[in-house]
Amino acid sequence: MRFLVCLLILASAATAQRKTIFLITDAEGVGGVCRQEQTEPKDPEMRQLLTGEINAAVEGFLAGGADEVIVWDGHDGSQTLSTLTIHPKAKLVMGSLGPSMMLERRYSAVAYVGQHSKANIRGGIMAHSYSSLGIQNMLLNGKPVGEIDVIAAMAGHFGTPVIMLSGDKAAADELKEIVPGAELAVVKEGFGRYGCVSLSAPAARDLIVNAAVRSVAKIGTIKPYVLPSGPVTLQIEYTTRNSLPVGAELRTGAEVLDDRTIRFRGKDILEAWSLYRSR
Repeated sequence: MRFLVCLLILASAATAQRKTIFLITDAEGVGGVCRQEQTEPKDPEMRQLLTGEINAAVEGFLAGGADEVIVWDGHDGSQTLSTLTIHPKAKLVMGSLGPSMMLERRYSAVAYVGQHSKANIRGGIMAHSYSSLGIQNMLLNGKPVGEIDVIAAMAGHFGTPVIMLSGDKAAADELKEIVPGAELAVVKEGFGRYGCVSLSAPAARDLIVNAAVRSVAKIGTIKPYVLPSGPVTLQIEYTTRNSLPVGAELRTGAEVLDDRTIRFRGKDILEAWSLYRSR
């Protein structure tokens, strides 16, 4: 009986120590991608460039000691990646994940590949906050944010740190502001919305591999990004052609500020984000 109990304890410890990285992808921050038409999910060059960077990150995470890498195809409706071409040891998540983004699974760490900066950043290549056509500004507790802050805060809500980002310089600067210890792979720098200086694909992949290797060693030392305790507000200002629909003020937790702006209040980031995402 004691022997069986010891085996169960050892098995539980091994499971607890298993390192799983949740890798979230986008396209606007990929090296060599600098024009809007390149971000179409079926664009063959972008798919090849993005997949190459993802596979470089996966290779680095595994070499650094990760046991598992789960990749979420996070660009434009999850239509970009294929199980035919991603790293053979990675797993691919496709489709909408719901408000929690599967972060309730409490991964060992979160990382970004191909990430762009939030809206209205000078020199941010195709910078936007979730929707370049639909959203003008997004504020979290009054601070302008995009995917980087929201995902990091959501991960932090579940106790998961962000350990790495690859993308343009503006995106890297954005993450560094909230997670100073994260590893960064800057594959290009913008001098305009559709103008950039980019590394070659092989150089970008080498940079990403090395950053990924280093980042795994930081699991346990990088703290999760956690918002201050208390109510959280999420404010969305839509673009000029996207007036709020009739009845928007009746949505749970919502406050309509003007024709294009709505604010949600929740007890924490998960509730505020869930209220916004509910339709």
